[in-house]
Amino acid sequence: MEVEASLILKSFFSNLDLSKDEEQHFTSLWTLKSFDQYDIITEAESIERNFYIVLEGVQAIYVLNEKGEKVVLGFSYAGSPSGVFDSFVRGEPSKIFLEALKPSKLLALCKQDYDEMFKNHLSFYKWGHLFFQDVLFGRLSREVEILTLTAEQRFVAFMKRCPEELKVIPQKYLASYLNMKPETFSRLRAANVY
Repeated sequence: MEVEASLILKSFFSNLDLSKDEEQHFTSLWTLKSFDQYDIITEAESIERNFYIVLEGVQAIYVLNEKGEKVVLGFSYAGSPSGVFDSFVRGEPSKIFLEALKPSKLLALCKQDYDEMFKNHLSFYKWGHLFFQDVLFGRLSREVEILTLTAEQRFVAFMKRCPEELKVIPQKYLASYLNMKPETFSRLRAANVY
């Protein structure tokens, strides 16, 4: 595995307590997957087979509403996890899509190897507990923002915390994520309120 990929894995799983041999084995379990811009990585009604770590690119996770419009739930980008986690963990079809918004390179760990890590390594189990706790708290925090902040407050909060690579994706995805019309997003961006 290339050095950059190995460093990203070490950073993301920094609290794993593995011996050198175990670390080498863990690193060997990951495969590199590449996607072009606007490729669907995971289709709704399919089962997510991989847990991903993003090396390059930006992905959107979304559902389709009753009008067939994309409702963006979140993004993944370099150094972050990616995938349709509910489907991956449960092994059931999901209603969620995962799409590459920019050409993307992802490290993929298959479900069988992921489950083996949980069974055989207490530190991976602890990592998983903390990871899914963070996902849950992140979702709760986002719901509070959507329900309690104005469009401008949501825009400012997002732009302050989002990485640069998200600021250059199509604004319709960002507007959907922030639960506002693209025109509102465009007006706020033009006003440079952040």
